[in-house]
Amino acid sequence: MLLGLVTLLQDSLLQPKADTVATAATAAAADQQIRLLDLLAKGGVLMIPLGILSVIAVFAFVERYLTISKAGKLEDNFMPMIRDHISNGNISAARSLSKNTNSPIARMIDKGVQRIGKPIESIEKSMENVGKLEIYKMEKNLVILSIIAGIAPMFGFLGTIAGMIQTFFNISITSDITLGTIAGGIYVKMITSATGLIIGLVAYIGYSFLNAQIDKVINKMEGASAEFIDILQEPTR
Repeated sequence: MLLGLVTLLQDSLLQPKADTVATAATAAAADQQIRLLDLLAKGGVLMIPLGILSVIAVFAFVERYLTISKAGKLEDNFMPMIRDHISNGNISAARSLSKNTNSPIARMIDKGVQRIGKPIESIEKSMENVGKLEIYKMEKNLVILSIIAGIAPMFGFLGTIAGMIQTFFNISITSDITLGTIAGGIYVKMITSATGLIIGLVAYIGYSFLNAQIDKVINKMEGASAEFIDILQEPTR
């Protein structure tokens, strides 16, 4: 019995505690975690153009968003005031109001006010031409997001393909075909693909969102144009 007790004490002293083993395993797992910046740095040279594309996409989105948001803003009393001025025959006041209001809708109405006295068809055509120019201004540089949405994934795939070629070239030289070597090379080279897809997806979402905002402004412009034509066809006071 004494011999068994001694053996038990020796085993308890020689074997590490469960908490110690678990702590060591957790520390080892923490060491294996990949930091985001370190992971991006492993992507290679093509991460540079991808980074540039991401910066351009963010700048283009913010610039267009601010411009389109500003274009869609118009005082609620703008059209009622235009109606009152035209109904009272005060064309100069209507012209002054529309000219001093910085908005695509106001500029379109201003063109219509300038054409008062001409046939309705001529007024509508003039306002439509101004509207097209204003829409073009809102859509300016929007194509940048569309281009980035298309080429960013291509850059990513190009980086992955180049990395895979390099990986298999190294294997052919060193004849090291262990699973760790192959897997390590593959996951590193797929970083560019993942980055390119993320940039392309974000750029496409931004492009679609801005197009939706432009459509809202166009609807407001069409509504204001129709209301202006109705004002012209009302009898003067």
